[in-house]
Amino acid sequence: MRIIALAMLAAIAAPAFAQTEGPATLTLSEAFRRALEVNPSVGRARAEVGVAQAQKNFYLSAIMPKIGVSGRLTRNSDEVMFSGGEGEPERTILAENDWVYRVTLSQPLFAGNRERRAFQQAKIGIQNALEGVALTEEGILLRVAAAYLGVVQGDELINVERKNVEIAGRRRQQAQAFFDAGEVTKVETLRAESDVKAAERRLTRAVQLREGSASRLRLVLDSDESFVVASPSIGGETLPGEAALIDLARGHRSDLKQASNDLQIAKLEVSKQRGFALPTLTFDAALIEQKVSFPIDSYSQASINFSIPIFQSGEVAARVRGAKERETQAMLALDEAERRVVEDIRLAMLDLDSTEKALALAREQRAAAEAEYEQLFELYRAQEATSLDLQSSESSLADARRAEVVGALDRDLARLGVWYAAGMLKESVVTEVR
Repeated sequence: MRIIALAMLAAIAAPAFAQTEGPATLTLSEAFRRALEVNPSVGRARAEVGVAQAQKNFYLSAIMPKIGVSGRLTRNSDEVMFSGGEGEPERTILAENDWVYRVTLSQPLFAGNRERRAFQQAKIGIQNALEGVALTEEGILLRVAAAYLGVVQGDELINVERKNVEIAGRRRQQAQAFFDAGEVTKVETLRAESDVKAAERRLTRAVQLREGSASRLRLVLDSDESFVVASPSIGGETLPGEAALIDLARGHRSDLKQASNDLQIAKLEVSKQRGFALPTLTFDAALIEQKVSFPIDSYSQASINFSIPIFQSGEVAARVRGAKERETQAMLALDEAERRVVEDIRLAMLDLDSTEKALALAREQRAAAEAEYEQLFELYRAQEATSLDLQSSESSLADARRAEVVGALDRDLARLGVWYAAGMLKESVVTEVR
């Protein structure tokens, strides 16, 4: 039964299936493309651009002319006619069935530049929405990379744990041979059997971790498909220095651009609130048709209306003061965003340097552990080393192999994290990932 269970587990854990008809192979570049096309978060961010554009059109309509038609139908109890004298036609001054309609035109001429400031704010709002799309795409790409590399790591850890099961099985077979020959006690075989079970448990755990990463990848790709991932090659070209990356980040980080745009919006808001202290001027025109012919039944009119605020009990001053406080907040937010950019770059570069060193050490450790294990196994088979010595060597080799797999994932994520910190992950993945 144990052999059957192991065979089933190995079939589940295999990184690629042997069947000709199976899940398609998904590359990291394809995963990036699919995420940008179908991820709901990206779709919501892009829809926000449409909202911002509609807002701009709304503020534009405030300064455009407006034409309307209004009318009235009235039933009166009596009808009254008026005659100016002999030979003069009678005029209706009260119609039994009365009606009137008017076509009106209204054009704002000046309103303290408030509408223009609002329109400028709306245009900057569109830029902010576009930067929001870029920021969302950067975050989604990083999530895709983390989940995808997690699946790759899961496949490689499964292979590592399968090798560990084989190593533990070799010692169990050797211990059983020694026991059958009467050279060791039953404890030796039981210890080996326990280590085999522990290795199988870790294999099960590796399968679980792999499927967890696959689930997160399906979620970010908005897909229910099963897939096999291909191990990506993250570009190993030398990255720009810290100062160069900081300069790139200042020109590409979407959150920094949004903070700068928010400051412009806050400054415009101060000017807009000051406009409430200025006069307003509008032009109105109308064409009137009515049933009543007194004094005439059809005429037109035009007027220029103005309103000058004289005393508003400090309302405008309060509006301006509040807008200035918002401007101060926006300035502080921009300063904070600029400092965050610098620290994000520094931490990303530190992470990359640390992971590269850790990966190099893990590879050296794995090479040394493999050499140690081979020598100790030969010594154990010659009964010149104890099972405890071999058990310790197996554990060291397993840890070294796992560290190398995890180190490779951390290094790749750290490299992509540098580009993410610079706000250039979407631009860099085209050349970084192959």
